[in-house]
Amino acid sequence: MARDNSPFSNYAYAILTANALRTPDKVALTYCGEQSFTYDQLNRKVNRVAHALLAAGVAPGTRVASLMNETLHVAQVYLAQMKIGSVVAALNPYWPADTLRQVVEHSECTAFVYDATVAGLVDEIRPHLPHVKLWLRVGGAAPDAVDLDALAEGASEAEPPLGGHGDDLLALFYTSGTTGLPKAVMHTHFSSLATAQIWLDVDRDADSVMGTGAIIWGIGFPALVGPAFYAGMTLVLEQDWGPANFLKVVPREKVTHVSLIPSFFSALLGGDDHADADLSSLRAIVLGGEPLLPALRERIMKRLPGAAIYSYYGQTEAPYTCFGRQDDGSQDISSVGRARMSCAVRVTDPDGERVVGEVGEINLTGPNVMAGYDKLPDKTADVLRDGWYVGGDLGRMDDDGFLYVLGRREDAILKGGQWSQPVQIEEAALEVDGVAEAGAVGVPAHPEGQDAVEQKVLLAVVPRSGATLDGEAVRAALARRLPAHQVPDAVVVADELPHTQDASGGPGKLLRRGIRDAYADQV
Repeated sequence: MARDNSPFSNYAYAILTANALRTPDKVALTYCGEQSFTYDQLNRKVNRVAHALLAAGVAPGTRVASLMNETLHVAQVYLAQMKIGSVVAALNPYWPADTLRQVVEHSECTAFVYDATVAGLVDEIRPHLPHVKLWLRVGGAAPDAVDLDALAEGASEAEPPLGGHGDDLLALFYTSGTTGLPKAVMHTHFSSLATAQIWLDVDRDADSVMGTGAIIWGIGFPALVGPAFYAGMTLVLEQDWGPANFLKVVPREKVTHVSLIPSFFSALLGGDDHADADLSSLRAIVLGGEPLLPALRERIMKRLPGAAIYSYYGQTEAPYTCFGRQDDGSQDISSVGRARMSCAVRVTDPDGERVVGEVGEINLTGPNVMAGYDKLPDKTADVLRDGWYVGGDLGRMDDDGFLYVLGRREDAILKGGQWSQPVQIEEAALEVDGVAEAGAVGVPAHPEGQDAVEQKVLLAVVPRSGATLDGEAVRAALARRLPAHQVPDAVVVADELPHTQDASGGPGKLLRRGIRDAYADQV
């Protein structure tokens, strides 16, 4: 089969250079309200960085550990690496030093690019990474590191030789690593381009503005930056994308489109700071990464009546596979939507047979699916089965192809001989007056006995701003709403719930394990 060496099969060329050719004078990116680049200007800047990387010794196929905290550096350096065909190992600066060291070792990176904000962390791990032969620094010179800025300053603005195409490895995007070392998910130029097409399914116009912050690790870059550029939008890139800055940036930049997790809006709408902010520019809100509970959806619709609400479902291994509209009556609000064009989803029973209307394992496939886990063939074989990604989520599909995600297998709670998913309890808790956020987990009912599988339900709730909650009162309210096997055995009122940490400034995904660790003794 002939190799596809078309420039448009190179990810960075297809999402950036194509727009520089089509709409060179359109604003591509603004950074923290201080810098602005047209598509032509950004493309030229990226080309200079690409030539600088080549001059420093980064070649096509070179694995480059990329640890940067400034989002503008991430955007420019990642795109430059992707043009020349080096492999971006997208590291998380929030990882502990030992995790970083192990990830870089496992990924066999021979080059390391970092910015000034993480210089101390790099100094700590550098002596333990003898296989890294080339160190590059962005944001100023440093001893024993190539000054990438200085190299780029005098470099050519012409298109560099494109070193990666199609099924070539583009990047390693890491899982959250909540259990064990983060796994390196291999995505190609083609799989990342398939992910970039998500905004083509969302209503937009020539003046649409996408706002975002946390693109520094995980699937954030191809899930946020890539789609915005692919659709020819203006990307408002911020360093802090927490609720406080969100309330400043949206009116300042007239942001029209955002992609966030539901926990962000739990935090945003849990207080009163948003009341006087002009958020009327928002036209599309895309939510995923965790369940969108109906009570929260109603709060969002009430506060932002002019915004369409979309849901998506996927994982780092298969981003944005399902998609749907949540606010116009076109689908059941409990559904995450249907498979996107060119993708497919099914639910299978324990024998791997497709089932409809029954609970089973969710299977995803399409051009967006990963190539596998780097250097982990057994784990890859566990989840990639005959072209389908099976990642451990349970769900149900109806006759019309709409998917209902129930949650992770390991999160399921067994009480009174019946299984429940935490989201069923959390949804009811959000309907209790004064509850801003809720997290439910199962804890062993008899940890030392023979009946160790049987569990009790622990619920942690956060009060809305100005509200006072009583755990027993919340429990009593839920006892009137829920079947006996879902009624919490203990309710804890907390100031906040544990979430993953990233650079957004806002909450990441809910960590149910953290709830169990902190409060299990109160059951």
